[in-house]
Amino acid sequence: MKDKLEALKAEALTKLQAVNDPQILNDLRVKYLGKKGELTEVLRGMGGLSAEERPVIGQVANLVRSAIEEVISAKQELFQQQETESRLNAEKVDVTLPGRGLPQGGIHPLSRVLQEIEDIFIGMGFRIAEGPEVETDYYNFEALNLPKNHPARDMQDSFYITDDILMRTQTSPVQVRTMQAANGESPVKIICPGKVFRRDDDDATHSFQFHQIEGLVIGRNIRMSDLKGTLQQFTKEMFGPSAGIRLRPSFFPFTEPSVEVDVNCFKCGGSGCRLCKQSGWLEILGAGMVHPNVLRMGGYDPEVYSGFAFGMGAERIAMLKYGIDDIRYFYTNDMGFVKQFKGI
Repeated sequence: MKDKLEALKAEALTKLQAVNDPQILNDLRVKYLGKKGELTEVLRGMGGLSAEERPVIGQVANLVRSAIEEVISAKQELFQQQETESRLNAEKVDVTLPGRGLPQGGIHPLSRVLQEIEDIFIGMGFRIAEGPEVETDYYNFEALNLPKNHPARDMQDSFYITDDILMRTQTSPVQVRTMQAANGESPVKIICPGKVFRRDDDDATHSFQFHQIEGLVIGRNIRMSDLKGTLQQFTKEMFGPSAGIRLRPSFFPFTEPSVEVDVNCFKCGGSGCRLCKQSGWLEILGAGMVHPNVLRMGGYDPEVYSGFAFGMGAERIAMLKYGIDDIRYFYTNDMGFVKQFKGI
């Protein structure tokens, strides 16, 4: 039996040394060391040995098993190292290559225009004032020289929550609140950007929600020429140094006199095109001198103080500046539309 074990050892070691495949190695392990393997078959004959022979054969069998297991373990470690090296070679990274860029967002064109307008007026000494989007009828209408049943209220189809509470139709209430907070003494120079709400038709140029930027200046000896100079400076910075404006008489209940402000068409230079409807001018905002009644309700004596106010829609400015022909593009979350302005 000892000779059989030595012959089995020699055969197994010879075959194991020649193995170069993990699967074949496992098959040989099962063949020689498995429960039904050849070593087990040899050891089954130990029952016929004498008591003196069994320990000797048992010791030889253990040495044979240990020798085979040692070779198998060495081969398994070698195969594991080869697999690891192969994987590292396949997955290696050239650290000298430039990194892969991640997609980056951009500023929405409407947000960009709002920031630009704010920066322009802050540069002229204005400060930003804010107020509630849900307003009382008093601040939204009455304090702006629009008492109940005033026909001009029909110009703004409003979202009422109760008989006295509504979604603001303009940011003008912020002007009144600012005047009252000043107690009729300190000069005022503010812009009021924010959302406003009206029951306008949902079409290419109207939306039930849009953004307004209104301005207010109150002090001593404020004149119409101050208003014109401020708006002229704004249009030059917004639309380019060649931009010019004209003032047309108009009507707003909270200003007197009131004007519509046009900028000469920056696409055709004033010669007439489809954008300006062949007129050479583009309407951009409304303005005027603050009505004496509004000054009084704001806590100012109109005999001592005067002021001017203006208001514009941010969407309209953005549409004119970037050639956008449908206001609904601002709110549809169309990435194709937004990406056009990423590099601006």
